[in-house]
Amino acid sequence: MNNYTKQPTVFIVVLNFNGKDTLNGCLSSLYQSDYPEFEVVVVDNDSKDGSFEQAKQFFSRAHFIKNDTNLGFAKGNDVGIRFALEKFADYVFILNNDAFVEKTTLSILIQTMKRNPNIGIASPLIFSANNKIWFAGGKINWLKMKAFHLYEVPSVSPYATEYITGCSMLVKKEVFKKIGLFDERFFLYYEDADFSVRAKKAGFDLCIIPEAHLQHLEQSSNKNAAKLYWLVLSGLLFFHLNASFFQKIWLFFYLQIRKIKNTCDIVFRKKDTAALVRKAYNDFKNLRSNL
Repeated sequence: MNNYTKQPTVFIVVLNFNGKDTLNGCLSSLYQSDYPEFEVVVVDNDSKDGSFEQAKQFFSRAHFIKNDTNLGFAKGNDVGIRFALEKFADYVFILNNDAFVEKTTLSILIQTMKRNPNIGIASPLIFSANNKIWFAGGKINWLKMKAFHLYEVPSVSPYATEYITGCSMLVKKEVFKKIGLFDERFFLYYEDADFSVRAKKAGFDLCIIPEAHLQHLEQSSNKNAAKLYWLVLSGLLFFHLNASFFQKIWLFFYLQIRKIKNTCDIVFRKKDTAALVRKAYNDFKNLRSNL
């Protein structure tokens, strides 16, 4: 008698944008995984550094999709997620191109989710390049319009979190069926928090599995003037979409205070970043009118 039980099929979606320094390392770590049933989908957001072509040359087992333009994080990943679901994926593992899994990362995540059917989205414990904890869970401060990482591990057993970072999230297909994909109105940042909140409202548990580990080089931490702009704009969109009625009343007045501070930064402190923040406020005003 054959006692072999087929494992769930996992499609790993790796979104790439000019990841020449990290993409091959990310893919190499995946193909050293001890989990038997997975396929890799590399979605490229119109990279110009040759990273996509180089990966195609060395990793012929993977699926490769090239977008004609930079679609952003949410829309770019949605391209890969749709492909995975069309191929009957049981789970979709969203992974940054600057993240590196350990041999057992995927198998630990899958086995834990199989034992806990209420978990809709799970994350490993994520470490930075210097082996310090980069993500041990997510917290949302609704009164100060911030979402931030936690850096302390409260338990050696799987534990709940308010949101899961898009750097590494394993998602059951049932979550996509119930709430849809990433909200493509987010170009960069907060799409993961939005997806997490929607999943939680739909009845799915969000969980950190500390036995599973991953390393993240965080290329986005490099100085980039656009990063502040997208953090502010996407944050405004996130809290507009997800805050409760009473939270929105408070946030209206809180946002006025922030705008006054921004004006002071422009007029008196001559801060270069203040103009980017002002642009984000103005662009959100136009975006909100179309929501």
